[in-house]
Amino acid sequence: MASRVRKATRKTKRTRKTTRNSGSKKLKSHFRRPTTAHQYFRLAPKDQETWDSVTHVVSRMRDGVSLPKASKEFDVAPSTVAELARSALRMRNGRYVPTKNDRLLRVLSVLSVKGGKREIATRDFREATKVGGHWAAVQRYLQTGDDSALLRFKGKTVIDAGGKRHLLLTDLKELDRLASAGVLSFESIYPGGSR
Repeated sequence: MASRVRKATRKTKRTRKTTRNSGSKKLKSHFRRPTTAHQYFRLAPKDQETWDSVTHVVSRMRDGVSLPKASKEFDVAPSTVAELARSALRMRNGRYVPTKNDRLLRVLSVLSVKGGKREIATRDFREATKVGGHWAAVQRYLQTGDDSALLRFKGKTVIDAGGKRHLLLTDLKELDRLASAGVLSFESIYPGGSR
């Protein structure tokens, strides 16, 4: 009789531990890592948000933030990040650290010469970083009129997951036109607004 009570108590303690962190996004058993834009857009919106949060966590970890802190920032369970982004993480001294580069799919809005603002998928962290730097340079130009940061992107391309190159937009007249038309929004470089 006493052993049954102890087992029931242990189960209750385990249940409390797992429900304590119920606010963060947990991994669903059916969730699969998207490797193409087509797979990403076929995900439910909530799963897209979880995936975007996972990639954000890995990016924050490259800034020196620990996995638990970065996970809390983006409201996703560290175990979810460890499972979905395992190819981008390594264990060092008992802690997860990001690799120098990763092949996680990121769907980003990019300003290209052909087509203006469009969504592309990239599987290279360096390409995603280039897109983020370009958006920061565009924002700096539109807010201050300083185009010096844009000059380093002149003639630069971003390669999407399909291998197609997209020439980044640096033409100041075109940027001014897009800004006055309300096309340029800096809530997020990620599709779907600020996540």
